[in-house]
Amino acid sequence: MFKKSFIRVLLLIFIFIGISSFLWWFIYDPVKEFTTSIPGMDNRPVRNSESDEVINIGERFDEYLSLESNLTGKWTRFRGADFDNISKQDIPLIDKWGDGPKIQWTVDLGEGHAAPVIYNGKVYLLDYNEVKKRDALRCFSLETGKELWRRSYNVHVKRNHGMSRTVPAINDNYLVTIGPRCHVMCTDPNTGELLWGIDLVKEYNTEVPFWYTGQCPMIDGDHAIIAPGGSSLIIAVDLATGKVVWDTPNPDKWNMSHSSIMPMTLNGKKMYVYAAVGGICGVSAEGNDKGKILWKTIEFSPTVVAPSPLILDNGKIFMTAGYGAGAMLFEVKENNGDYVVEVLQKYKPKDGIASEQQTPIYYNGFMFSVLPKDAGGMRNRFVCCNPSDVQNILWTSGKEDRFGLGPYAIADGKFFILNDDGTLTIAKASTEKFIFIDKAKIIDGMDAWGPLAFADGYLIMRDSKTMVCLDIRK
Repeated sequence: MFKKSFIRVLLLIFIFIGISSFLWWFIYDPVKEFTTSIPGMDNRPVRNSESDEVINIGERFDEYLSLESNLTGKWTRFRGADFDNISKQDIPLIDKWGDGPKIQWTVDLGEGHAAPVIYNGKVYLLDYNEVKKRDALRCFSLETGKELWRRSYNVHVKRNHGMSRTVPAINDNYLVTIGPRCHVMCTDPNTGELLWGIDLVKEYNTEVPFWYTGQCPMIDGDHAIIAPGGSSLIIAVDLATGKVVWDTPNPDKWNMSHSSIMPMTLNGKKMYVYAAVGGICGVSAEGNDKGKILWKTIEFSPTVVAPSPLILDNGKIFMTAGYGAGAMLFEVKENNGDYVVEVLQKYKPKDGIASEQQTPIYYNGFMFSVLPKDAGGMRNRFVCCNPSDVQNILWTSGKEDRFGLGPYAIADGKFFILNDDGTLTIAKASTEKFIFIDKAKIIDGMDAWGPLAFADGYLIMRDSKTMVCLDIRK
């Protein structure tokens, strides 16, 4: 009897302790002694906000080596000199990888998808140094990969699936870049000397795109052509002085997209075609009406636009975008200086040729693209269509040969198609069917999305953190 009473008392004690512990845990405030953090009270410096951050474009220059090269090959801008992603150099290139890809050199980069231009034996890339928080225009030797110089400036860029994404534009005397937060910089490509800079956010109230700047600058004659959005839709900047010589008003308040400006000539009239966030327009590029909007359409205006307008024949333009937007084929018609836009085909990605990130290729009268992941059973296939009927897919690369968001280009009559994981496929540039030649894993990385560049028998590619130069001469 005594034993049972003792056990009962112990149980009551344990129950009391348990209830007391629970009540204490329930009402205890572990942060009641904490105080609100006030900037400066912890003896750390206060970081300026982006709005009052002082950015001196091109303020720093570092020179490492000098170079004399006999190479004359050029890849002068996004999609090459003719804006078509087709190398025109008459150099025989490999058909098979043979014993394996011949890697000329590799260079570590800041995280991003920016791609280079190539000019007379030099490679120019706008990179981002995450440790030092700097946009950095870097110049390398095409043959050795050694860095020759860099022109940089401090700017705070938070990681957002990569930072730098653009391709410079270059000629004999000028090199123009656009940084992740819309800082335009012009330098002398031969010496690295800073010539001028423009902060588009401060000067034009540009809204920085969600994944930072994807628009690549254009050099046209004596001018740099840029699309700020904000207070001016497009501007032309004198390369020698940095002065804006004309600008296009933006009454519809269209914003900067990731798309780049493309040139087009219709009935002898040259214009710039731009797909902004808000709509697509054609702006006069010559004559007394330079900068005037000649036509525009809002029939295709997704909130994210990465591919650039693909200029076809006879006033036809193909425009596509990802995230379910699909594509649109339309025609611009001119009559005595008046322009009309007619939509020919408009559809979702599973109903015709489309692309999420890369701009399709127009070659020998046919159009080529990698379909996006939301294209149904044909997702990620490399496909071909007749541009007069972009909903009719003529052939595909099949179930076995699928690709991702990576780039593709044509050189020496061959397709070079880069998959997300760094695998590079060679296929014959045929309009009749997909003719696979060979493939090889070049980089053991990820997100190999940056555009390709070709010159002097070399191919430059990258993934998110590494740039590689391949010798692809036959």
